[in-house]
Amino acid sequence: MKHRILIADDIHPVFIEQAEAMGYSCDYQPTIKADEALHIIADYEGLVIRSKFNVDKQVIDAGINLRFVCRAGAGMDNIDETYAKQKNIVLINASEGNRDAVGEQAIGLLLALMNHFNTADAEIRAGKWLREANRGYELKGKTVGIIGYGFMGKSFAKKLSGFEVNVIAYDKYKTGFSDQYAREVSMEEIVKHSDVLSLHIPLTAETNGLVDDEYLYHFKKPIFFINTSRGKVASVQAVLNAIKAGKILGAGLDVLEVEKFPALAQQPWFDELRQSGKVILTPHVAGWTFDSYRKVSEVMADKLSLLKIEE
Repeated sequence: MKHRILIADDIHPVFIEQAEAMGYSCDYQPTIKADEALHIIADYEGLVIRSKFNVDKQVIDAGINLRFVCRAGAGMDNIDETYAKQKNIVLINASEGNRDAVGEQAIGLLLALMNHFNTADAEIRAGKWLREANRGYELKGKTVGIIGYGFMGKSFAKKLSGFEVNVIAYDKYKTGFSDQYAREVSMEEIVKHSDVLSLHIPLTAETNGLVDDEYLYHFKKPIFFINTSRGKVASVQAVLNAIKAGKILGAGLDVLEVEKFPALAQQPWFDELRQSGKVILTPHVAGWTFDSYRKVSEVMADKLSLLKIEE
């Protein structure tokens, strides 16, 4: 009998092709609901998920035959990693698959902010030709601070290398990672020297709410702020407060503390966010390109093949 994998989210068919070539039987159910998955998960050895539901203790306990969970993306915050490991469930993610997408999105947001692309476009469409109001900044010569130097942070740094900038990076869980793209520094140096701050960290108990009013207050220079990591890492109200105080010159937010409507529109800061001309918003798509859609599945399949070899 073939080992079975429940695919509970939309993924590129290349994963199914490669998994079935390894001897797995894939049950592709991209529209399945959380409660439906809970009732049938016991029949599967593997689960593939993006972000449809949390793989929590209830799901893990119900999956009595689970050997592995594949996350079609980078972050693992919708999976109870600690409990899964206690149950000897192997966790596979695919940070390598969407790192280029995230790095390019961060570059795009930064350039758009520094050159007022969003406001200039809107003004021209409204019949306004305001050259002085849309005078921008050059990236060359600026210091870009990166928090988190994993696949995403390094991808962003690598893509910055042609802009003649000084890239510094802080990572609480790494040392000795300086390379040709970035120089390892302390958080104090990030706060002191950065003209740009970009977040590339997972959501954990430690990073939840990292960027708040107090954190932003300590920056020595006005900054451009980019978040393509996780929304709960940065307080939206704190970002807006820093914009009003002149501490943030512009913010590019691909992620928010609360995402999707109608919940987003109900947040007390949403109207201020929506009306701010110094914020560019995208709907959590930094890692979600046509290219990364395939690459993420290829990375998952490659890692799954290594798991099978080790059986």
